[in-house]
Formats: sequence, C-alpha cells, structure tokens
Amino acid sequence: MAGTNDPHDAHCDIGGDIRGDIRTEIREFLSTRRARLSPEQAGLPVYGGDRRRVPGLRREEVALLAAISSEYYTRLERGNATGVSDSVIDAIAQALQLDEAERTHLLDLLRTAGSTRPPRRRPARQRVRPTVQRVLDSMSGTPAFVLNGRLDILTANALGLALFSPIYADPVRPPNNARFVFLDSHASEFFRDWDQVANDVVALLRAEAGRDPYDRQLSDLIGELSTRSNEFRRRWGAHHVRVHTTGVKRLHHPVVGDLDLPFESFPLAADPGQNLLTYTAEPGSPTQDALNLLASWAATTDNLEQPASTNDSEHAESFETPD
Repeated sequence: MAGTNDPHDAHCDIGGDIRGDIRTEIREFLSTRRARLSPEQAGLPVYGGDRRRVPGLRREEVALLAAISSEYYTRLERGNATGVSDSVIDAIAQALQLDEAERTHLLDLLRTAGSTRPPRRRPARQRVRPTVQRVLDSMSGTPAFVLNGRLDILTANALGLALFSPIYADPVRPPNNARFVFLDSHASEFFRDWDQVANDVVALLRAEAGRDPYDRQLSDLIGELSTRSNEFRRRWGAHHVRVHTTGVKRLHHPVVGDLDLPFESFPLAADPGQNLLTYTAEPGSPTQDALNLLASWAATTDNLEQPASTNDSEHAESFETPD
C-alpha cells in the first residue's frame, strides 16, 4: 500500500492542474459529483427504454434540478465562472447533493476561475508562535500538534513527539503526514485503519488545493505523491474533499501497542492555515494506560527531538504570489 513507486508523469499532469488549470479542476469535480448520483437518488423519473450513455446524471438533468439552462450549466462545468452568483452555486450544490466541504470547494474553484489574475497573498506563516508552543507544552497528558494545510507537522509537545515518533523518523523537515501515509512502509502498521486515513489525507489535500491553488509547495507535494504512489494517484482522481475536525484515530505504536484516540482539530484564528490537533483517551481505558506508559518512555528516551527543533525560525517557509 504505502510506498508504491511508479515513476509516471503525474507530477506534470496533477501539479499543473493545481497551479493553473482550474477549469479542468471544475470540470472533473462537477463531473465526478454527477457520476455518483443516479436519477432515482436525485428524484428524477427513469423510463424503461432509456439507455444512458453516462454514469449518474446528465448535464441537462443537473440544469433541470438547479433551474438553470443546460447551456449555462455546460459553460459553468467547463470552467466559465465569470459572474456566477451565489444563488446559482447554491442551486447546483443542492442539485448535486454536495455537503458543506464540497460546496466550499466548488466555491473556491469558481472564485479562482472567475478571477483575472492570481490573488496577492500575505506570506504564509510557518513558524509557531511561542505562546502557542507554551500552550502545547502545558498539555502534558495530551499529545498535541500544530499542522498547516499541507499536513506538515510544524511543532508538537513532548507526548506528541513520542506518539508520532514513526513519522518523525523521516529526516525530512518538517515531517509531513501525507508523505508518511503514502511513502513510508511503516504507515499501514502505524495506522490500523490505513485505508480510511489515506482517503482522509487525500480529501484534506484536495480541499487545500482548492483554497490555495497557487501554493507551489503544495503542488510539489502532490506531484511527488502522485509520481511515487499508485494509491495516492487513484484517490486523487476521485476528487473527494472533506472537512476533518473530529473523530477517532486507531494507531499501533511500536512501543506501547494499540491506541484508540479521539481527536479534535481547532483552527488558530491568529495564524491562518494553522490548526491545533489534540488526541485524548477515555479515562481509565487501556489507551489511557498506554499513553501513561508512552509518557514515561518519552521521559527516559534521549533520541526524541525537542519541539523547538521543528519550529526553527531560520527555516520558516513564506512566499507571496507575484503580480
């Protein structure tokens, strides 16, 4: 699963889409959303002699459900987003039964396609503020991390470093969750629900690509994963997006064994693009016992790097899209 090596030219195909070919992104996203909906699911009549040439809904059926002309919808699906109104977007989202993450992704794509020039962006903050680090360090019984939209792990507290020690084993800094999931042979053992984790990682990166299609580092990451991993490339082509803020991670740690860890992810309002990720355990559970054991192991282990080394201001990444 993880680490499949297939040197195709996906870097150019997919990375290029993210940088500039937003129209292709819109077409593929909307066509994949159409393909997953049958007329019955959409509440449309199906006639016995109707031989359908496409899976799911036809363009004219989406237009009918959205109460717009089929010509207008066809132009929109081809990426002609100039002047599209919120009411039309809402109607299409309802017709295609998009969830909130999918609707937001479509809105991001259409906004970019309708713009005549790349937006100027403030430099992306990659350093974690000292006050945030102190908050993490104060959570001594809770593994805690700060991640960006590319799933780089910008910093962690001591228990977080111990929990994610298999990810930190990669010498590349900052460590990246997506790169670990798809390129490290240990990932399928560390994540007991590897397949679901892989789907979630791709959906998160797809959503981030819609929010910031001009992030060169993100497109480079996706190009690398697409070139080296069949599993990533297959999932990327599905165009799924997701908001992933809560749930349970089922891990197998090489030191303390199995853990079932509910997690919460919180955006850091003062640092756009950064999220605080925390894991907790049910009190009195075997997972709580395992976390306590992990904390003891971390306190007596010398080879865990300190949180500050993941937050080196001299290596802070920031860039601004040129005019």
